[in-house]
Amino acid sequence: MTIAPDDAHRKGSHYRAMRDLVESIDDTIPGKFEITKEGIVHDMVSPGGPHEVTAAHISRRLEKVMPDDLLAHNGTPDVEDEPEGIKRHPDVTVIAWTDLNVEGPIDPHTVIAAIEIVSRSNPDNDWVTKIRDYPLMGIPVYAIFDPRTATGAVLTDIHATPDGPRYATRKDFVYGEDVTIGDWTISTDDLPRYQD
Repeated sequence: MTIAPDDAHRKGSHYRAMRDLVESIDDTIPGKFEITKEGIVHDMVSPGGPHEVTAAHISRRLEKVMPDDLLAHNGTPDVEDEPEGIKRHPDVTVIAWTDLNVEGPIDPHTVIAAIEIVSRSNPDNDWVTKIRDYPLMGIPVYAIFDPRTATGAVLTDIHATPDGPRYATRKDFVYGEDVTIGDWTISTDDLPRYQD
């Protein structure tokens, strides 16, 4: 029998307590909840308008060029890496149908790409903490679309660093250019922007 060190046990207990809290309040408090290394992230404003339209466009455009056994999914469940203490909810998750057909959260090692639409209320969640969290979870491709600036980036090539796994390659784009996510290239024409 293997016994986890005390700090690993405390870390796991702390994460499970945060997860239980999020699950208990998720239906009663508006917004979206995720768990990071720092704690619970609460995006107080439920996404709508340009955020949801962008996610729908990206999902539909990807599904037109991907094989039928893959899905650009923009619903539940969350993607969870319990050993890392991270639970995220990508706006669009590229995954095989068979890997989506599970009870509970999605295993991050089955995710082909995570795609986020930057929220107006908490842009650092997408541009800073998810750039750190997704490679820790082993998600090979992370694409960011930012309706505030009509720009984005695709991050790939996870490599080891002294601070843990990080993406080695970043390709920036502006709306109107084609963007390649994984093996598939889609247009970014006519994606909506946030209005001031």
